[in-house]
Amino acid sequence: MLSSTDIGYLRRCVKLAREALDAGDDPFGSVLVDATGNILREDRNRTRTEADITLHPELILAVWARKHMAPADRAAATIYTSGEHCPMCATAHAYAGLGRIVYATSTAQLVQWKTELGVKAGPVIPLSINQVAPGLIVDGPAPGLDEEIYELHRKQARTRAE
Repeated sequence: MLSSTDIGYLRRCVKLAREALDAGDDPFGSVLVDATGNILREDRNRTRTEADITLHPELILAVWARKHMAPADRAAATIYTSGEHCPMCATAHAYAGLGRIVYATSTAQLVQWKTELGVKAGPVIPLSINQVAPGLIVDGPAPGLDEEIYELHRKQARTRAE
């Protein structure tokens, strides 16, 4: 069950996703929060503007956490994200030893939206986080935020079709 605090962090993720889209990237944003509720780091997708296909915000945060946080602190931390982790990011999260993941929209929702919008499927099977890393604690999606995120993906699809 998502708390009002969770929703607040997810709203920040949606803003970061909007920033990513406005900059020409795919609309995803993530926030790393420690056990006391402090935002340690946040990022947005940068795969298109920096031409590095690995610059997903969830991966960037997992790598940062592994380098800068003690194992116990990583395990107690939470990553909030606008969209459920892809297989690459779920793997990085698990290997970094990070704690809970909270996402606003699911992989299943994204697949459905892309199908509806006529967006070609990617080269990787769209698996849920727990299909990739079954031991991770995962909460989501967040009802109410899905429409905002859908609109970002709709805008992206329309822009790329022009």
